Amino acid sequence: MREIELTKRQTQILEIVKNNGPITGEHIADQLALTRATLRPDLAILTMTGFLEARPRVGYYYTGRTSGAQVIDRIKKLTVKEFQAIPVVVDRSSSVYDAIVTMFLEDVGTLFVVDQNSILTGVLSRKDLLRASIGNKDLHTLPVDIIMTRMPNITICYKDDTIYNVAKSLIEKQIDAVPVVRESEHGLEVIGRFTKTNFTRAIVDLMNNDMF
Repeated sequence: MREIELTKRQTQILEIVKNNGPITGEHIADQLALTRATLRPDLAILTMTGFLEARPRVGYYYTGRTSGAQVIDRIKKLTVKEFQAIPVVVDRSSSVYDAIVTMFLEDVGTLFVVDQNSILTGVLSRKDLLRASIGNKDLHTLPVDIIMTRMPNITICYKDDTIYNVAKSLIEKQIDAVPVVRESEHGLEVIGRFTKTNFTRAIVDLMNNDMF
């Protein structure tokens, strides 16, 4: 997000509120020898951007926030559903060979293993497939069900979770992606995926001011 450039008068207003807040608009206008109507657009901008807050019958006060702090606040409120990607899945009866081909063709680092109802049964990472490939096994006949990570060792998320919390899980668990799931009568249905790349894209969008 680009830094907000304040005008000279807006900077003066901030200093007045910092030193005298809470203070009414009329008193701010008096100190600047201007009318309340003249200051109204400046006060509206400073309030909308979060530098000031206003309380009825009390006046304006300085929040102490900077535009950088506002970005952080915004990140903490963004949800998974705004950035989740289409899940890449394989059936639990698929072979390890088929899983490797799917991972290569889809250019992803994590596959979600599902049953006939799209219910999550496991997760496959690059490490899982590499480990299986190194062994002296027939990858065409070895089912992914044998090597996948199963519940309760699978980290999941829901569409209304914040991307900040999910990103913390990715870092703590040292994984690249988590399945986005929803509750169903059969179990946890996979409806998306959230990755480190999705989180990075959200940050870039914010820095480019695309979301404000």
